[in-house]
Amino acid sequence: MAKADGRFPLALAHTAATLYYLQDATQAEIAERLGTSRATVSRLLQEARDRGLVRIEVLPLPEEDPDDLAERLRHALGLDAVWLSATTSAAHVAEAVSPVLSRVLEGLGLVEGDVLLVSSGRTVYEIAQRELPRLPGVLVAPMVGGQDEPEPWYQTNEITRRIAAGLGGSPRFLYAPAFPGRALRRSLVADAEFKRFAALWDTARVAVMGVGAPPLQRSSIPSFVPTAAAPLRGSVGDVSSRFYDAAGREIAYAGSDRLIAIPLDVLRRVPDRIAVAYGDLKVPSVLAGARGGLFNHLVTDPTTATHLLDAGAGA
Repeated sequence: MAKADGRFPLALAHTAATLYYLQDATQAEIAERLGTSRATVSRLLQEARDRGLVRIEVLPLPEEDPDDLAERLRHALGLDAVWLSATTSAAHVAEAVSPVLSRVLEGLGLVEGDVLLVSSGRTVYEIAQRELPRLPGVLVAPMVGGQDEPEPWYQTNEITRRIAAGLGGSPRFLYAPAFPGRALRRSLVADAEFKRFAALWDTARVAVMGVGAPPLQRSSIPSFVPTAAAPLRGSVGDVSSRFYDAAGREIAYAGSDRLIAIPLDVLRRVPDRIAVAYGDLKVPSVLAGARGGLFNHLVTDPTTATHLLDAGAGA
């Protein structure tokens, strides 16, 4: 049946391929029909592929409808809304989610004099570098004091200034360290200017926050955070250095009572609380933050949304 060079007649290879791929015949049935062995049929099928008679194409998995994915995640997390960016590579997620956040902010109806709170952190810092909607007269204020760290994403007043400039709003600065000594903290909270600033937390319309990954898995964390301390071993994330457990309950650690940051019970009263978070490391942090009611809107990318659902969002 095979030629001297070991190749089969093209018509025979074509017949075997037609029976196998188009008529769903088994190799045993083809062997019986052609009067040959199953091993020969296998070689005929291989030759049909090698000589271009058969083309096998593996198609990518169909992409899930983004609106359906967002709605399923919204329901699973118990949020008011989930907003998804376009699908993109991990290196460009920040660029993809920034315009989504802009559309969310634009749709909230903020007017002159409304207060928008912003957290520290790499995500919000990256957003501050990109185009934002024009919201003239909106007051922008930080959720946490400044941190004595070299990374720019811990400089809360600078993040506030940049976001206010992008929005066409007015910055309100917090002239206090995030982690002062006890005497300085007592002096700060008694100061009339600080009290006026803290009133912004109580009257805010919107908060935009990054969500910190579990402290022991982070490459960057404020130096005042005692990551080796026993209480923080149970932490899965933080918002403005207020760390929380898997149920979204705040975790107290040595000196945490000195922290100058919006209290979580005050944050929960802000009408629109927008978390911007993406990446595998953030999955447990986002799940717990949603359980704890720390945010009611989530801006993320489709990959992270899928991982959140796979991880048991809502369980």
